[in-house]
Amino acid sequence: MLILALESSCDETAASVSRDGREILSNVVYSQIDMHALYGGVVPEIASRKHAEKITAVAAEAVRQAGIEWSDLDAVAATCAPGLIGALLVGANFAKACSLMLNVPFIPVHHIRGHIAAGYVAFPQLEPPFTALVASGGHTVIIDVEDYTKMTVLGTTRDDAAGEAFDKIGRVLSLPYPGGAALDKLAQTGNKDRYKLPRASVNGHPFDFSFSGLKTAAVNLAHNAKQKGEEIDPNDLAAAVAHAVADSVVPRVVAAAKEMGRKKITAAGGVAANSILRAKLTALCEKEGIELYLPPLSLCGDNGAMIACQAYYEYMAGNTSDSSQNCYANMAVSDQLCGR
Repeated sequence: MLILALESSCDETAASVSRDGREILSNVVYSQIDMHALYGGVVPEIASRKHAEKITAVAAEAVRQAGIEWSDLDAVAATCAPGLIGALLVGANFAKACSLMLNVPFIPVHHIRGHIAAGYVAFPQLEPPFTALVASGGHTVIIDVEDYTKMTVLGTTRDDAAGEAFDKIGRVLSLPYPGGAALDKLAQTGNKDRYKLPRASVNGHPFDFSFSGLKTAAVNLAHNAKQKGEEIDPNDLAAAVAHAVADSVVPRVVAAAKEMGRKKITAAGGVAANSILRAKLTALCEKEGIELYLPPLSLCGDNGAMIACQAYYEYMAGNTSDSSQNCYANMAVSDQLCGR
C-alpha cells in the first residue's frame, strides 16, 4: 500500500511516501528555521503562508523521489492535530484535495502518534506494547502504547514543554534559534554543577512534569548576573539546564514503564535529540533491563515519514475520513480524529 503523507503542524513543510507503513520511499522536509530565527521563534501567520507556498512542490518532490506516479497512490494522509491551526489546515486541505482528485481515502493523523511512529520507521522489530516519551518545543508527554492506535497518557507537562524551556533559555544566552540544538552543543564542555537549578515534581502525579520553574530560575540567574556586571559562563549554564531537564524526564519515563509492566521504551521529538538526555536514558534503561529504541536525529524532528508510517496503521484500523475532516490545535493522543 502506497501512502503520501503531509506534515505541516509547525514550521516544517514535509512530505513522505511509504509502502506498507514502514518502508519509506521518500522523505522531503522544507524547513522555515532561517525565517523564524529573525523573530526568535515561530510566527504562526508566516508559517502558514510559507506552507501554502511550498507544499505543492514538496509533495511533488516526495512522489518523484519515491519513483512512482501520483496515480499509484492508494491513500493520502496529513497531520490534523495538534499544532498551529493555520499551518495544519494548509497540509490537511492539500491532502484532502489530493484524495478527491485521486479518488483514494484520506487519513487524518495525530501529530504525537506520528512522533511515536518514528520508532517504527527506525526499528522494524519495534512493536507495541511499550512506553513512549514525546518531547519537543510544544509537548512533553509519557504515553502507554498498548497498540498502534490505542494509547493512554501517563504523564504530561503542567506548564512549559521541555523544548520551550530550552529555546527561551537559549534566547537569554543569545544562542541562535532554535535554542535547543545550540544549547546542547554548549553543554558538552560545561560544568553541570556550577549553577544549581530546580527539578520540579507535581504532588500526587509522579509522571507529570513542570519546566516553568526551571526556565524562570535559569533566566533570572542570567539577568541577575548581568545587572551586577558579572559574567555567566554559557557552557556551564547550558550543562546545568540540560542535566536538569534530563533528570526530570528520564527517571519518570523508566518509572512509568515499570509501573505498566512494559519492557520497551522509545523516545521521539526534537528534545529526544538532546545528547545528555539520550545518554542518561540509555544508561538507566541498561541498568533496569529495559530495551531502548532511540530513532536517529533525522527522525526526531517533524518529518513526513513518521506521519506516513502512522497513517498506515490508522488505515488498517479503519480510521479514514473525507473532505469534511477538520483540524484541531489541541487534542489528546488517545482521541480519534475521525468523526470529529
